[in-house]
Amino acid sequence: MDHAAVLALFDRDMREGARPDTPGARVERVGRVVRHIGADKSWNGVLWSDLDEAGADAAVAEQVRFFSGLGGGFEWKLYGHDRPRDLGRRLRAAGFTAEPEETLMVAELSDLALDVEPPEGVRLLPVTDRAGVALVAEVHEQAFGGDSTRLRHQLLAQLTGDTNTVVAVVALAGDVPVSAARMELPPGARFAGLWGGGTVEAWRGRGIYRALVAHRARVAAERGYRYVQVDASSLSRPILTRLGFQPLTTTTPYVYGG
Repeated sequence: MDHAAVLALFDRDMREGARPDTPGARVERVGRVVRHIGADKSWNGVLWSDLDEAGADAAVAEQVRFFSGLGGGFEWKLYGHDRPRDLGRRLRAAGFTAEPEETLMVAELSDLALDVEPPEGVRLLPVTDRAGVALVAEVHEQAFGGDSTRLRHQLLAQLTGDTNTVVAVVALAGDVPVSAARMELPPGARFAGLWGGGTVEAWRGRGIYRALVAHRARVAAERGYRYVQVDASSLSRPILTRLGFQPLTTTTPYVYGG
């Protein structure tokens, strides 16, 4: 893989050329910034920027004013190669808080082994309705902690909109949800995004996460996507590396208000 070329393609497809993630959301380009304005209770944030030292602070202040005027917090999704090099420091000085750094990992679907199945006694259930979303949210809260209200609203909105743009799946041991994940399929893009993959602690280390990655990758390949990408935590990065994903850069959520 030509890392520089694929990273540039990712920036064009998934950041600068981003699409709204739910019905009612919108994406706007303001100068050298692309921002996402979510529908009710959905995600707000800056997806892409190409700033210089002279204009960076003013651009940050402009986005703080804009999103504060909407009455809620937002996220500036900062990548390791974004300019200027000290943009993270500037965001912190403007009142943002950095969340844990993740690794942007990408795989070309033709290079992946997709014949991975869940362990014995575990089955994968496609999520298509409110009941399935509740199972995904239950897993999310057990695996990651915190509140899953935003996830519930976002996934329900996606499933009631253009259902070709999202795939969600939950792993069940009997009738107990033990792992879950989703995938976003932006129309016209070459990357499918794998999101929210999590397994409850007692079921980790059994290959369920690998099976969920393979399941979603098969769907992406069937629908004509070339790449899959993941914002990988330190827990998932070793698994993704073994599956054939390659690290391209880092990504850090900088959060303001909320």
